[in-house]
Amino acid sequence: METVIETKNLTKSYGKNRGIIDVNIKVNKGEIFGFLGPNGAGKSTTIRTLLDIIRPTSGSATIFGLDCHKDAVAIHWRLSYVPGDVNLYGNMTGKKFLEYFGSVRGSYDEDEAKKYAEKFDVNLNRKLKEYSKGNRQKVALIQAFMNDPDLLILDEPTSGLDPLIQQTFLEVIREEASNGRTVFMSSHVLSEVEKVCDRVAIIKEGKIVAQESIGDLKKKSGSVLAVKFSEEVRPESFKIDGIAGVSRLNGSYRMTVTGNIRKVLKEISDHDVESIAIQPMNLEDIFMQYYAGGK
Repeated sequence: METVIETKNLTKSYGKNRGIIDVNIKVNKGEIFGFLGPNGAGKSTTIRTLLDIIRPTSGSATIFGLDCHKDAVAIHWRLSYVPGDVNLYGNMTGKKFLEYFGSVRGSYDEDEAKKYAEKFDVNLNRKLKEYSKGNRQKVALIQAFMNDPDLLILDEPTSGLDPLIQQTFLEVIREEASNGRTVFMSSHVLSEVEKVCDRVAIIKEGKIVAQESIGDLKKKSGSVLAVKFSEEVRPESFKIDGIAGVSRLNGSYRMTVTGNIRKVLKEISDHDVESIAIQPMNLEDIFMQYYAGGK
């Protein structure tokens, strides 16, 4: 399988402040890859290093097998990038902005721009300073998609978009990936990552703590158990091997089961159970395991 992005022990230090430490990620051609972590975890530092906006302290990064620093110009011709803080030229119309970026890249396909404008439901004839945040984000996405890139690097791409356009965005990147393009996206919206990404990497305090397919992460992470008792049960009752993240709401307990679920159910059945439900962990549950649970 062809590798599009690869980092090896990629490290960026900011003096005494932490940046990223020994980041190792690999993204394959045609893959939709999610890059997850809260603000300050190292997502933007990693992306900016890949784009040669900042230089690493040590380690290496390649895109298309080319060095991200030495071959930055050749790499940039083949990718599109949407930053997390989109800042557009306010006095230009959306159309003029897209024409300008097309000319910078050497060509502008008006039909492609119109196609994506229709998909994202945005009027390109208004000045950008008159646009809402969501409409500015739409124009930035059109600029990325219309160039027919081999790789899309998207930092919080659905920021400011309403739910219907978020769904359209997910459909568009699925289509892009089916056509052989690679998508690398960071997002705080874990539900959309779960719907569309093939694999994810989770970064915590500058280090990669997980990098797998969502399916494999779910298998490893266990199940969510919700149980309501007909009698008063103290939280100490759940100090059982294989149970973590116990919380209580309106008389019901919710917990993560990572051990033998039969053993856990046997322990719980010593109490008078009113109702019980077991479901697989979703990506948000898994993410919170790594952060709130200190994994």
